[in-house]
Amino acid sequence: MADRRLQVFYAVAKQLSFTKAAEQLFMTQPAVTFQVKQLEENFNARLFERSHGKIALTPAGKLVMDYAGKILGLSEEMEKRVAELSGAMGGPLLLGASTTIAEFILPQILGEFKAQYSQVRAHLTVANSETIVNRVADHSLDLGLIESPTNLPTVQIEVVCEDELVLICAPGYKFAKLKSVKPQQIVGEPYVSREVGSGTRDFADNYLRECKVAPEDLNIVMELGSPVAIKGVVETGLGVSIVSRAMVAKEIKLRVLVAVPLEPRLIRTLSLVYPREKFRSKLITTFVEFAASRMKQIAGAA
Repeated sequence: MADRRLQVFYAVAKQLSFTKAAEQLFMTQPAVTFQVKQLEENFNARLFERSHGKIALTPAGKLVMDYAGKILGLSEEMEKRVAELSGAMGGPLLLGASTTIAEFILPQILGEFKAQYSQVRAHLTVANSETIVNRVADHSLDLGLIESPTNLPTVQIEVVCEDELVLICAPGYKFAKLKSVKPQQIVGEPYVSREVGSGTRDFADNYLRECKVAPEDLNIVMELGSPVAIKGVVETGLGVSIVSRAMVAKEIKLRVLVAVPLEPRLIRTLSLVYPREKFRSKLITTFVEFAASRMKQIAGAA
C-alpha cells in the first residue's frame, strides 16, 4: 500500500547498500537505483552521498528515513487490521530461525500451521542467532526463533523451552558406552565444531570455560556451518561434537550416532524474539502461541 519508492529507499537506507537492498527486495540493482532517483527528484533533494564505492545518508536522507519507518509501519498495520476484519487468517509471515531450529524443529511446526491456515505464506530466513536478532530489530523479519540469549534493547525475547546439548559420536567410538562425559575428557579428542557466530558454538564455549576448559585447547579438526554436515562427519567415526539432542533424534533411533550426556548437564533455552513496541497482527500472535506450544512438545520428546 505504501509508496514503492519509499519502500525501496528505506531498504537501501537500512542496508546502506544498493546491492543488498536489491537482494532483499528481489529486484535488480538498476531498478533499485531508479526508484531512489525518482524519490530524490520528488523531494528535489539528494538522499545519499556516494563516495569511493560507499553510500551514506545526507541530512535530508536521515529525515526521510525516520518518516519512512513510521509511514511503512503504519501502512503495514493498517493492511493487517483491515484483513483481520474479514476474519481470515492469511498473508505473509516473515520468519527467521537459527540453523538448528530451522532444520530440525521448525519444518514440522510450519507444516502443521500451514495445514490449519492455508492462506498463510511463510518466508523463512536461516542464519545464526546474531543475524536473526539484527534482522528482527530492523523490522525486516516479523519474528525470530533463536538458540542464544540477546540483550538488544530494541527486541523482546520470550523463552519457550529447554534444549539439552549432548556429546555425539559414532557407535564404535570410545565414548559411546559411557553414561556421561566430562568436558576435560573431550580435550585432545578430534572435535567437529560449529562456525564462529553460531549460537550453539557460543553456548558450548561458555559452558567449557565455566568447567575450566579453554575452547582454544580443543582439537578442532573441522568448523562447519551445517548441522547436517557435522552429523555426517561424526558418523564416520572421525571425532566428536556437541549438538542439540533434538538434532540427532532420528540418528539415535537409527543407531548411526550415540548421544552421551555431558557432566554437568548442558541445558540452554530456545526463544522467540520480536520487535519491541511494534503492532502484532492476529497472524503473528497466533503463530507465536502455536510455535511455542509445539516447540515445547518437540524439545521434550527429543
